[in-house]
Amino acid sequence: MNHTKSGEVWYFGCNVDTDVIIPARYLNTSDEKELAAHCMEDIDKTFAKNVKDGDIIVAGENFGCGSSREHAPIAIKASGISVVIAKTFARIFFRNAINIGLPILEHPTLPDECKKGDKLEIDLSTGVVKNITTGKEYQCAKFPKEIQDLIQKGGLINYTKAKLGV
Repeated sequence: MNHTKSGEVWYFGCNVDTDVIIPARYLNTSDEKELAAHCMEDIDKTFAKNVKDGDIIVAGENFGCGSSREHAPIAIKASGISVVIAKTFARIFFRNAINIGLPILEHPTLPDECKKGDKLEIDLSTGVVKNITTGKEYQCAKFPKEIQDLIQKGGLINYTKAKLGV
């Protein structure tokens, strides 16, 4: 299984809340492609049109604060983002991201040393993040094997089905 992700950085600051990630006016759908089409549009109108599969969001503190809507990590994952790295995450966003299989990592300085367009390479099995653009390397806490398996399977539902043999 491939635990390595790479892509270009989309940089956002601190306190990016779920209303910015997916505005409430789009919560009348659970269609992932529709959610992805409006992901981040209130903070960066170009995001949904220009994000590429594998790209990475890097942000400051308290990413995903606000309401507990699961639509936010779903919209991010469906847009093609492969990993979100932030200084810190809101607790409920953190759990929702894991539950839907969106890899997330925390690091206290990486976001300050990264900018939009930088190319990152991430090994989720070790927690090592390399900024190919700057040559810097960072060590993030890696998830336990069970959580890595859950993310690799695409989220809690798929992981549970696999465990039950369904």
